[in-house]
Amino acid sequence: MKAVKAFSKDGWFMARQTGSHVIMVKTGYMVTLSVPKHRELDRGTLRKLIRLAGLSVDEFVYLLRR
Repeated sequence: MKAVKAFSKDGWFMARQTGSHVIMVKTGYMVTLSVPKHRELDRGTLRKLIRLAGLSVDEFVYLLRR
């Protein structure tokens, strides 16, 4: 759930929850993020979500710590 909070700080918001995934959207973006609601995310899954959100890993880490 930390990933959902970090993406929220970048302007993404929860559109809906489908099963164990949170669907996030951002105004002006055609992409939706499907964030799994797990305690830990797989490294590849997290990197793909960060890339889809248009962020770098450093920017995402900054949002996590903010």
